[in-house]
Amino acid sequence: MVTVISLGGSIVAPDGVDESFLKDFIVLVRTLLTQDEERRFIFVVGGGGPARAWQKAYRSLTPASIDEEADWIGVMATRLNAQLIRGILREWCTQEVVTDPTQVSGFEGRVLVAAGWKPGFSSDYDAVLLAERFHADNVINLSNIAQVYTDDPKINPLAKPIDVISWKDFRALVGDEWVPGKNVPFDPVASQYAAHIGLQVICAAGRNLENLKKILNREPFLGTTIGI
Repeated sequence: MVTVISLGGSIVAPDGVDESFLKDFIVLVRTLLTQDEERRFIFVVGGGGPARAWQKAYRSLTPASIDEEADWIGVMATRLNAQLIRGILREWCTQEVVTDPTQVSGFEGRVLVAAGWKPGFSSDYDAVLLAERFHADNVINLSNIAQVYTDDPKINPLAKPIDVISWKDFRALVGDEWVPGKNVPFDPVASQYAAHIGLQVICAAGRNLENLKKILNREPFLGTTIGI
């Protein structure tokens, strides 16, 4: 059984590395791997605070900034975060960090760690491609929000949380265009492809590890299921 988790950079490294969260997260992963010898994880790691900070600096220092260059900066931040996760889980992860999800020939160990690929695609898109490649039922998207809302709750106090939403309605909320550093529950380009292949995505708060255990055990959980 392969579980694909898009591990948001906002919870791995909101500014610097969140060591407290990672310590608890890794304990959970190791426990689950030990309890179930058939379980395998694919973690696709985002760029988080470092990606946005470096992209902001690039745009500030370059009046004629180029989106592709900003995107590459974000990609490199994801690779730094992914290498950290891979190093921590080295006993379970025998392969190098995946940087091109279209060129993965197999899954050798119990854990596979992936990072950003190339401009125009987020780590969410990589997660969708890997879920398709290894026949996962869904992608669990862990970030700093507990659920998808009808609008940005920081701006609109009337915004309401959504438990279940179709891809059509979700894409109406986030649009179809990828912008480097754009903060959305799930990347628009990844959403298009997930909808195309009929893949479900579960959005949930990454730091709520008890809730994550419920998702993994197929128990009632707090989050938003996209694609039903």
